[in-house]
Amino acid sequence: MAAAASSIDRSGALEITQRLTEICGPPFARFAGPADEVAGRAARWVAVPGGPHAAAEVLRLAAAHDLTVVPRGAGTKIDWGAAPEQVDILLDTGRLAGIGHEPVGAAAAEVGAGTPLRAVQATLERTGQRLAVDAPSPGATLGGVLAAGEAGPLRHRHGTPCDQLVGVRYLTAEGELVSAGGGAPGLDLARLLCGSQGALGVLVSATLRVQPVPAMRLWVSRPVWTPLEVNDLVRTILAAHLDPSAVELDLAASGPRPRRPIDPTDPSAAARARHPSMAGRARVPSRAGSLVVLLEGGPADVVERAERLVSVLDGDATVTHSPPTWWRRYPFGPGDTALRIEVPITDLHAAVYALRDAAGAPVPVRGSAGLGVVHAALPGTFPADRVASIVAAVRGVLLARRGRCVVLSAPPPVRRSVDLWGELTGLPRLRAAKEHLDPHHRLAPGRLPGGG
Repeated sequence: MAAAASSIDRSGALEITQRLTEICGPPFARFAGPADEVAGRAARWVAVPGGPHAAAEVLRLAAAHDLTVVPRGAGTKIDWGAAPEQVDILLDTGRLAGIGHEPVGAAAAEVGAGTPLRAVQATLERTGQRLAVDAPSPGATLGGVLAAGEAGPLRHRHGTPCDQLVGVRYLTAEGELVSAGGGAPGLDLARLLCGSQGALGVLVSATLRVQPVPAMRLWVSRPVWTPLEVNDLVRTILAAHLDPSAVELDLAASGPRPRRPIDPTDPSAAARARHPSMAGRARVPSRAGSLVVLLEGGPADVVERAERLVSVLDGDATVTHSPPTWWRRYPFGPGDTALRIEVPITDLHAAVYALRDAAGAPVPVRGSAGLGVVHAALPGTFPADRVASIVAAVRGVLLARRGRCVVLSAPPPVRRSVDLWGELTGLPRLRAAKEHLDPHHRLAPGRLPGGG
């Protein structure tokens, strides 16, 4: 494949550019520029097809010339996952956008893959509805959210966006338009496109469940000092059966300071000092982390549940009508090594302690403590061998706890030195899907775990 693409001379490249222009229209096909890359791998052409049939034509053109194709939405997670082996055509889904005309109060909505999630929510809110999808990436498209397997705080109650799929349309590597769900078979296979980074098919549209916008939302926040305390509080919250929509954790990577003297008149301070997690620890973080619970529903019901939750938390819990500033934000920034940790909630504290011990200091951790799915950030200044040893140590702790640690994104030296995925039980099924949907490995080759 690489040899075939590289053998295209200047006249052949101009011919492909002309064909892409005929398919997509003059403003929507061009040679790639410096910013057109995928996880550091530069593209050769950019095509922005105006609809599913034009996108199918792009894929058929690529097949005829044995070229690779990598889909791109808004590019908010273009550096996630493994770098593709080669990017000949970057297929931009920005014009595969729009929301299907569904009756008011319909249980589902069909959304074009290139539609920004913000636009979807704004449109649905006019009819008092929403998608229970709150992915953290600003400006993300629905297709990008699904292709990256991204989810936000609302996954606690409603599941991931992939869990909410009732139908999907996608293009195979040969340009065949496939519909699954909504009475058509194949939805289970189509769900494998979630998290596949475009390596199994090009999403055209997705049909997801919609629901009424909650009449009231309240956030109940409580400071936390140690991961073990978080474990106890999460178990208490879930045992209270208060039907939370989200249970989110934020632990900062602030430096340590000496432990404060215990105020004998403050029962909560004394209780924290006696907590088993404090045994043998002479220093604590300079500020508390936060455990925040989102409650949604009717006003009277939400207020009553919030009062019960404050009582259950038995600490410095507060109730607000707006989320904390870190809500729906990742703890990592550009240039950091971004990790996703998935572990049973009873072992979340063990994973965080393992991460701290391996890194030699606290690192920022944030995410859905109520599900045991959190993200963490290692500084981009860490050398690759140090990141590799940290990741290996964390995976060693998680192995016996049925957990996993995935490197979402990382600087190039780290990406080359670290196994991004670790052990993956579903790898045989992914490889079988790849062989079925893309036997010639033209779609984002190398993006799947195991190099698929």
